[in-house]
Amino acid sequence: MAELIYPNGEALSLEPKNGKTFSLQELQDAVEGYIEMVSTKDGRNMVINEEGKLKGLEINHEATKLFAPGVDVIVGNAVVCSSEEIE
Repeated sequence: MAELIYPNGEALSLEPKNGKTFSLQELQDAVEGYIEMVSTKDGRNMVINEEGKLKGLEINHEATKLFAPGVDVIVGNAVVCSSEEIE
């Protein structure tokens, strides 16, 4: 099951509408914009807002911990999921 992580640290379980894989629109809605995929330290996928830094979105400390703390930061909402959950 995927997880939607908000910049305030809140995290919610997220399930694809069809019960199997997320559509592009679902991911864009979750991150509030165009998507970019990056890998977490443990090999899962993280979907983030491609233009988040340009738009000045708030730093997401919890998502950054999963990505690469000290190397770069994640901003805005982040969806963490397995590759099987993405079309």
